Amino acid sequence: TLPKLNKKVIDYAIRMGLACNSEITRYNIFSRKNYFYPDLPKGYQITQDKGPICVGGVVPITLSDGTEKVIRLNRVHMEEDAGKSIHLAEESDTLVDFNRAGTPLVEIVSEPDIRSSEEAYAFLTEIKKLVKYLEICDGNMEEGSLRCDANVSIMLKGAAEYGKKVEIKNMNSFRNVARAIDHEFERQVDLMERGIEIISETRTFDANTGDSASMRTKEDLNDYRYFPEPDLSPVVISEEWLHAVQLKMPPLPRELYHKFMEVYSLPAYDAAFLTEEKDMALWFESLCSQTSNFKSASNWLMGPVKSYLNENGLDIKDFPVSPGTLAQLIALVDEGKVSHTAASQKIFPELVTTPDLNPAAIAQRLNLIQESDESSLIPIVESVLAENAAKVTEYRSGKKGLLGMFMGEVMKKSGGKADPKVTTRILTELLKK
Repeated sequence: TLPKLNKKVIDYAIRMGLACNSEITRYNIFSRKNYFYPDLPKGYQITQDKGPICVGGVVPITLSDGTEKVIRLNRVHMEEDAGKSIHLAEESDTLVDFNRAGTPLVEIVSEPDIRSSEEAYAFLTEIKKLVKYLEICDGNMEEGSLRCDANVSIMLKGAAEYGKKVEIKNMNSFRNVARAIDHEFERQVDLMERGIEIISETRTFDANTGDSASMRTKEDLNDYRYFPEPDLSPVVISEEWLHAVQLKMPPLPRELYHKFMEVYSLPAYDAAFLTEEKDMALWFESLCSQTSNFKSASNWLMGPVKSYLNENGLDIKDFPVSPGTLAQLIALVDEGKVSHTAASQKIFPELVTTPDLNPAAIAQRLNLIQESDESSLIPIVESVLAENAAKVTEYRSGKKGLLGMFMGEVMKKSGGKADPKVTTRILTELLKK
């Protein structure tokens, strides 16, 4: 059977290139990469050698201390997947799963800019966000839809050239990628300090033991005997094709991250949380179009809404309450009509079960509307102060912390309906007399 190019993978590769500010190659040819290994029964892999579809590009990352760094990309290219070798513990035979063989891949190759396992983890985190925002894949490393091979080399301080690189494979999580890199760094340092030559090879990482084992020595590029793929004609990406892909590009996570901090004045933590998933970021954008209290909107999504989603195993796109309805609930709190406690603990649970109801109607039915009329609150406050005359004397003698006690008593008498702001003002004024 002759190979046939998958148009979708070209669109995906272009999207990835545009997201990373890569140069898009218009005239694309494919090559055969020849090597013998059990997971490649036909003896060659269709890939892009001399002319990758995307050249260059950058991926900015943010480290745990807030430091930002730009990781340069060498290329983004298309190729076919090989089979999967399965090495079972205590088994002498290796199994090979060919179900994924021939599936098109988008492969991203970075420049040697990553200096630690933490930077590698941050880089993968950004790549995962990008492929999910771009709807290329779900970014699940455990299931293999996103995979990573790490090339690790060490060099002495002041050296002009990198050391021999060792490729680490079979890592099924970001954490294991970081563990494998740290282990390989320590292994190479140990070899160098003992005067043993580091061999350029491919190693497999064992997540259970934290060790790696050699699979095969690394081939030189010449060993692959690249030559043009005779069964696939060149692909020309026209201006119209490129423009069509550009029109479908979504807002990108880093753009939204900076927008949320600069336009909505959110802290970096909130912005990072809200841009982790595209659907959450877009839901927040929709909410902000209907409320001006952006920080409160962020707090609701990071608090009650996220808790509800986690408890029910849902994504934000399955959240039953609309952005407009949540904006109405935020407005009730901002206007002092209900307390935040009543909104989150009484009204919100009602909304998620009956999302068509109006938050104000629920507040009325549950008798949660706060009393903000001074003429109604003053008699209650005066009654509390009269019943606690000794405490009033102590307050006027300097024990200002008693204000909270007075507030609690007013809340008891009002059934929790007294507006805290108005009540605090009345208390302060009466206690000064």
